[in-house]
Amino acid sequence: MARYAYVNGRYVPHGEGAIHIEDRGFQFSDGVYEVVPIINDRLVDVGPHLDRLERSLSELQITPPVSRRVLELVMAELIARNGVSEGLIYMQVTRGVAPRDHKFPKGVSPTIVMTTKRVPFMSQKKLSDGVKVITIPDIRWTRCDIKTVSLLPNCMGKTKAAEAGAYEAWQVDGDGLITEGTSSNAWVVTADDKLLTRPVSHDILRGVTRQCLLDIAAEEGLAYEERAFSVETAKSAREAFTSSATSFVTPVVQIDDVRLGDGTPGPLSSRLQRWYLDYCAGRMRST
Repeated sequence: MARYAYVNGRYVPHGEGAIHIEDRGFQFSDGVYEVVPIINDRLVDVGPHLDRLERSLSELQITPPVSRRVLELVMAELIARNGVSEGLIYMQVTRGVAPRDHKFPKGVSPTIVMTTKRVPFMSQKKLSDGVKVITIPDIRWTRCDIKTVSLLPNCMGKTKAAEAGAYEAWQVDGDGLITEGTSSNAWVVTADDKLLTRPVSHDILRGVTRQCLLDIAAEEGLAYEERAFSVETAKSAREAFTSSATSFVTPVVQIDDVRLGDGTPGPLSSRLQRWYLDYCAGRMRST
């Protein structure tokens, strides 16, 4: 089956998609992106993802390239053309093409690119077995709440994690507190079964999955607190997990050289994962 991309108003063969050499996304990382998972032929939390896209564009003073309605129609058409029932859709909007100059140009049309990818989310081994994470210094800029394409520090951290045989790297601020993973939000479960995750601020990305999990926790009567926690707190936690649109709820069974519990996913993490996967698949949550 042919694979298509959407580039500035045209559906083109994936291998032929291209942007201008002076696109500011290419030269300055002057752009934003979103990733929306597709489960059982449905986009998961597409509304909140598009809300966040609009916020990111606004924070960088980039004009939306099309209306939300048009964007939704393009997403549906691209998914249909590529026949994706389980996977993700990636969209990127940059300020556009202009002669190279650091300051924002005037009167430039934004660039929009959209692609899809098939991913067997529901059968990922990490969901059942859990993963190892390492801790690293957080070297990113101070506006991590904007979902920009400027991800080099994240890529460096993810590579360091892979070299250590880990799935993710949890980043640590100057006060020894965990901010978030390189591509996910960080969570722990305390000894008294309270969920902890860092509160939203400029220090972290406002994860759509993170908010959904807080909503589920509230509905299920689970105790939770949005509070920054230290590396030491994480390593002494009863359980831990990481969350994102593509990692869902992935249990963490080891942090650096410290194994959590018996080294297997904990009961609360597993319950949250099951509830969230039911939500993604459009099913009623099971107890």
